[in-house]
Amino acid sequence: MHTKKVAITIPNNILIMIDNISQAKGVSRSKLIATMLEKKLVEEKAAYLKSAYDSVFEDDAIRDEQRSTALWFDNTGNDGGQEW
Repeated sequence: MHTKKVAITIPNNILIMIDNISQAKGVSRSKLIATMLEKKLVEEKAAYLKSAYDSVFEDDAIRDEQRSTALWFDNTGNDGGQEW
């Protein structure tokens, strides 16, 4: 993984917690922060995508069109292309 060095300002009480946790886990401060940040960013991305999907499908016309299309495909009785 390619890394870049950045400078950030962190409140002292949070830095103490970071140092305590990183020492307990036996990892560097940098590794702990990067790991925790990555986890949070993955969660934020998932929340953003869910919100985007929800905003599209809360539109009754779009939701009804999607449901209608899905039912149409389901009722064709054609299982072709489903073998994989």
